[in-house]
Amino acid sequence: MKRSLKIAALLGVVLIGLSAFTGPRNKYFEILKNLEIFSNLYKEINTYYVDDVDPGQLMRTGIDAMVESLDPFTNYISESQIEGYRYMTEGKYNGIGAVSEKIGDYVTITELYEDQAADKAGLKPGDKIIAVDGKDAVDKDPEALNNILRGFPGTEVELTIRRPGREGDFTITLERTEVKVPNVPYHGMISDDIGYVALTTFTREAGKNVANAVKTLKQENPGLKGIVFDLRGNGGGLLSEAVNVSNVFIPRNEVVVTTKGKVEDWDRSFSTMGEPVDQEIPLVVLINKNSASASEIVSGVMQDYDRGILIGQRSYGKGLVQNTRDIGYNSKLKLTTAKYYIPSGRCIQSVEYEDGEPVDIPDDRRTPFKTRNGRTVLDGGGVKPDMVVKKFTDGGIVKSLLDQHLIFDYVTRYSLGKDSIENVEDFRFTQFDDFVAFLQEQSFEYDTDSEKLLKKLQQTSEKEGYKLDEELTELEAEIESHKKDALQQNREVIIDLIEKEIASRYYHQRGKIKMGLRNDKEVKEAIDLLHDTARYNSMLSGQ
Repeated sequence: MKRSLKIAALLGVVLIGLSAFTGPRNKYFEILKNLEIFSNLYKEINTYYVDDVDPGQLMRTGIDAMVESLDPFTNYISESQIEGYRYMTEGKYNGIGAVSEKIGDYVTITELYEDQAADKAGLKPGDKIIAVDGKDAVDKDPEALNNILRGFPGTEVELTIRRPGREGDFTITLERTEVKVPNVPYHGMISDDIGYVALTTFTREAGKNVANAVKTLKQENPGLKGIVFDLRGNGGGLLSEAVNVSNVFIPRNEVVVTTKGKVEDWDRSFSTMGEPVDQEIPLVVLINKNSASASEIVSGVMQDYDRGILIGQRSYGKGLVQNTRDIGYNSKLKLTTAKYYIPSGRCIQSVEYEDGEPVDIPDDRRTPFKTRNGRTVLDGGGVKPDMVVKKFTDGGIVKSLLDQHLIFDYVTRYSLGKDSIENVEDFRFTQFDDFVAFLQEQSFEYDTDSEKLLKKLQQTSEKEGYKLDEELTELEAEIESHKKDALQQNREVIIDLIEKEIASRYYHQRGKIKMGLRNDKEVKEAIDLLHDTARYNSMLSGQ
């Protein structure tokens, strides 16, 4: 009996020891076990699979699937993608200085950076890249092609170009250089007493460049009564620069953002460290659905401290912090390590996704917080502007024109033989009928949301054994009637897009921004608000 008790006691000790071992340590065993399984599987496929496989591509597929299962912002950055990563963090990369997109069968140049290699060599938006160093580029993936175009400064690349309006393809040799892209491409006056600053990305020296722009506006315009700070389309960048940009408008020692993650030792609070350029001048910050990450920190900070009024549309909703880890062979892992919280205590990370994109959730499902003046603000899905302005290009015929690159293609044809246009302030596009004729030539068609629902209804009714032919025909006729009027109903919006595209062909990014300001509804709302001091102060006080 005693012996049995001793054995039972001994077994108990062993089981307790094993349970302790299978706690945290069991996780490491699982990691090692699965790494061995993965390695064995990888070797078996490479050795015995019926067709030849590219080992690097096979591994890349596995890595991408692994990181995609975590969140949309954790990414593997291969050695060939390092130049793209460098551009995102530093605002510069080695290459030819052109933006491209696949249109039809070929990657097509869509924008040139002023005075960079491609611009100096005479390339134009609309040029199709037919071959690179003599190798056919048909159906080439834009990212793969860009990886070829980027390389060490001083090295050369030969492009075969097909240009609309020119007979025959031609070749051109470009020398790669270090391409520097300004993060503040434009600042200036948009009325007699209102200044404007555009920030396109939070790369290095973003805070310094915004500060210099604001200083210049103040020095050159003693009667300056307000500033419009444009963060629309700004996808973010460096967290440190979000702090520096905030510091332009708020004083020293104000908390900008706090990060919290799994590793508590990495939790940090970031505060402003310098004197502001101006903490009193009335401020309007413009944001939209493509304002993300660092843009949301800055706009949220301005809102939380009641430093300015936000105008536009709800921002993207990226409240996650990424750090990069070197993983060998000049490759990196961009890894989500924390969530960030802005001064009111809210996290603006979206809580629902669909196809990798954030989904708007109703305000009643978001947690309320308070600004310094006691205004209610919400978490869980982007920063909501104080003044929401509906965006007209989000759907319908305008979206179809953009998606099918028809405005881009039209401007390419329009620009043929035109070496210059009037300055941005004086230029007006007056050939809308010619654009409509161009669409007819291209057999432009688009499906409205109503048509898509109608087709679904027709399919469902047929499956369920009843027909709605007469009713559907009447609805189709009514939709077609509305579609014929859609171009004229959206005439102003389409002309604005055409004018901006034309300006970019002759005056690059700066010209496009200046042209856009002329017809910008949100900018007009901002100017009106900054001229109405009583309304501006009332909105900030929450009354």
